[in-house]
Amino acid sequence: MHHTAPRLATRAQLIQPFYAVDIYRQALVLAEKGRTILMCVGEPDFHTPERVVRAGMDAALRGETHYTQPLGIPPLRRALSQHYVNRYGVDVDAERIVVTVGASGALTLAFMAFAEPGDAIMMADPAYPSNRAVLTGCGATAQLIPVGAETRYQLTAEMVDREWNDRTRGVMIASPSNPTGTSIDPGELAAIHQVVRARGGVLVVDEIYHGLTYGHQPPSAASLGDDVFVVNSFSKYYCMTGWRLGWLVVPPWALEAISRMQAHFYICPAAPSQWAGVAALEPESTAIYEVQRAEMQRRRDYLIPALAEMGLQVPCEPDGAFYVYADITAHSRDSWGFAMGLLQATGVAVTPGKDFGDHRANEFIRMSYTSSMPQLEEGLEAMRRHVAR
Repeated sequence: MHHTAPRLATRAQLIQPFYAVDIYRQALVLAEKGRTILMCVGEPDFHTPERVVRAGMDAALRGETHYTQPLGIPPLRRALSQHYVNRYGVDVDAERIVVTVGASGALTLAFMAFAEPGDAIMMADPAYPSNRAVLTGCGATAQLIPVGAETRYQLTAEMVDREWNDRTRGVMIASPSNPTGTSIDPGELAAIHQVVRARGGVLVVDEIYHGLTYGHQPPSAASLGDDVFVVNSFSKYYCMTGWRLGWLVVPPWALEAISRMQAHFYICPAAPSQWAGVAALEPESTAIYEVQRAEMQRRRDYLIPALAEMGLQVPCEPDGAFYVYADITAHSRDSWGFAMGLLQATGVAVTPGKDFGDHRANEFIRMSYTSSMPQLEEGLEAMRRHVAR
């Protein structure tokens, strides 16, 4: 008997592929046959520092293997509150800090708290693809605003005011941004906050690349007031991608709802990960992370001129994260074809622009400098030979 498969939910049909992950999968298949250089993934190549791993292991061994409070263990929430004082000079009550299953869990909770079916959330194009996917899951949509190098690939208050419409419910800013590695001017962010507030909307600011900034230390959006959702993570600066640990600073009006949703959707983040997070925030860990940050900056400073030499211009110097967003139009106007051709011919994996939106997506690739200098040099040499052909 022939059975037709049940119908997929609309949201399941609408959520687009995560192309960076697709490329990564293909690169891993190639890696089994030979050498690949991964410049496509958004995770540091540094392992979690040993002292942080040990804290997680010690916690598990002493029996911290049970559910925790849904909003996170009090020592971690207190340590995060203190982190805002130490790094930014801003008071964020530990009660407003929710420990989450990565920044992805934080983003899901934030959007679930205020995005209705039919609502639109304004964000820059290009932007991180999963922001759009989570909104699709809520029945809402991303209102993509094309941005370019002239605004450092960030929204401006003028754009937000001009593009706001009846469906707009809020604005999401990512700074430093994925895929461009560029930060928003703090004055511009404050001006956007004023526009959103005047419109009765919600502002969400993704700060998961904070810590990984070069030449400046931006303030946190938490300093703008207690009405901003601030998303952060232990993944990037703290090199803990696999521990699935993030946090969300929550406006008081949403705290009770977020608490309910966290308990249902996730119960709580992993207990050993939370204890590792406490150790990651200690000064002895920061000392390790700062050495790694300097190494990331060294790689960035090598990569940009090396790309320019082969005609891949980076229109806006990234000042954070570990990405460059490079213009490939000197060689191609099909970034997907360019990325696939490069991968097949050289084993160098980069991410095509179409992961990040529509605006000039065919003209750009994102490259991560999350490989060692010798690997970067080898990868760029292979690219140089490939584009010269």
